[in-house]
Amino acid sequence: MRYSFELSCFFHEKAINLMLMNHIDKKNDKILQELMRNGRISNSELAERVGMSPSTCLRRVQELERSGVIKGYRAVLDRERQGIGFVAYITVGLSEHSKAAQKAFERSISLSPDVRECHNITGAVEYLLRVEVSDITAYKHFHTNVLGSLPQVTAITSYIVMQSPKDERA
Repeated sequence: MRYSFELSCFFHEKAINLMLMNHIDKKNDKILQELMRNGRISNSELAERVGMSPSTCLRRVQELERSGVIKGYRAVLDRERQGIGFVAYITVGLSEHSKAAQKAFERSISLSPDVRECHNITGAVEYLLRVEVSDITAYKHFHTNVLGSLPQVTAITSYIVMQSPKDERA
C-alpha cells in the first residue's frame, strides 16, 4: 500500500511541475527575454537583470531547459562574412496534395544545405523556403538543379531579400 501512495505522490509532483512550467510567469518571461537577447549571459548577470538571487535564477533556467521551453542555444552568424550575400524566400506548389508527395519533397529539400528554413503553409501553395547562397549565379543553380529537378514541384515563386531591417531569428 505504501508503494502505491509513493508512486501516486511522484506522479502528482511531476504533474504539478509540468503545469507550473507550462505557465510562464513574469519572472520566467523576463529570464527568457534576457536569454533571447544574449544566450551567453552569466547567471549572476542574468539574476541581477531579472531581480532574483543567482541560485533561484539558475534553478528557473534549468527547469525551463528541462521542460523544453528552452530548446537550445545558438550562435548568430554574420552570413555576409561567410560569403552568403543572397537570400530569397521561395513559395513552392506541389503537383498533388498527398502525404507521399509532401514527404518526398521534404526529404529532398532536407538534403540541400542552401535551404535554411522549410515551412509547410496554408494558402495557394504548400511550402515556404528560406534559401541562402553566395550570389545570383548560385541561386540560379539551386532554382534549376534542385527545385527544378523535383517531380513534385509545379510552381516556384521567388522573393529576393534586399534588406532585413528586423530579423530576430537566432
